[in-house]
Amino acid sequence: MKTPAGSECPHFYGDYFRGRNVEECRLLKAAGQRWTPDLCRTCPVPGIARANACEFLKLNATVGRPLMAVFQRRVQVTAYCEKSKRNVLEPQVGCGECHALPFKFEIKP
Repeated sequence: MKTPAGSECPHFYGDYFRGRNVEECRLLKAAGQRWTPDLCRTCPVPGIARANACEFLKLNATVGRPLMAVFQRRVQVTAYCEKSKRNVLEPQVGCGECHALPFKFEIKP
């Protein structure tokens, strides 16, 4: 569903049926964090979802204040691969074990 920032996010929920105006981020709600629409502008989750569609990648989100942007709240994401049972350093790329390349390039002299 489209977020207030205009990007597609699998964790955003909006109910507008018959005049309702219910919006929430289910990823932050599951973590017990408070969501506001301004967090969607800088949230990395839609970019991660576009880059990596691995079914074993689980995202954990928290709302924090980075050192450089003291007055702005931002969503910070960590990822965990349930197949390889380890933390993922770059969620856009993945763990590297779930989706290996189908072939290797070899350069012979």
